[in-house]
Amino acid sequence: MQQSRDYRNWVTGEGLHRFQVTDGQTDLLILADAPLETEAGFIVKKLRQHLNDYVGSRPEFAISLKPVAPDDKAPDIVKLMISASIKAGVGPMAAVAGAIAQFAGNHLLKRCNEIIIENGGDIFLKTGRPRTVAIFAGKSPLSGNIGINIKPESTPLGICTSSGTVGHSLSYGTADAAVVISPSTILADAAATALGNRIITVNDIDAGIEFIKTIGQISGGLIIKDDRLGLWGDIEVCKLD
Repeated sequence: MQQSRDYRNWVTGEGLHRFQVTDGQTDLLILADAPLETEAGFIVKKLRQHLNDYVGSRPEFAISLKPVAPDDKAPDIVKLMISASIKAGVGPMAAVAGAIAQFAGNHLLKRCNEIIIENGGDIFLKTGRPRTVAIFAGKSPLSGNIGINIKPESTPLGICTSSGTVGHSLSYGTADAAVVISPSTILADAAATALGNRIITVNDIDAGIEFIKTIGQISGGLIIKDDRLGLWGDIEVCKLD
């Protein structure tokens, strides 16, 4: 099933080249200060091949909803996905979108200075100017009305979102948006999934915030459920026009 990505119409990325890279189930929106379409397509294909080859040798990596044992012989992207999933208590594929965004972003930064990669609501960001990331939260009245201010000195970082009401990704919860910020986009992705799993009603917001504090290497977290918002950490929320 193709996920609707109408929220991409909100993305402007002033001063950056905008292009899209797709390969199999991977669909990236990339904004960079250099035209890197060919190089981006190459690295995404390479990363997906690493993952597909590993899944072929270890099928449980792709289907487990719990952490799997580390593997010293695995490709680097797989090792970091496993590590993040162990910290967050979820299956390793919960970190796949963030992993591809982070590895592609770090590779492309060898040829550019600024880059934003969005992969299904998960963002790798390196910027030289202040940016604002709008929060899409489905039918919540807060959706599109608030954003997160990002300072250039805090990047590169990952901003990842899990939702039980938007998109096709598996979530045991019904959060409209569970957002996690971390220097590691891979960890942010896994942690956002774990956080979203815990939010069923607005009464779960406080416990969700307490949970995200326990993971480590997390800069901040934000939860939206219906018209309620929970917030923790080094995260500056703003009202959007």
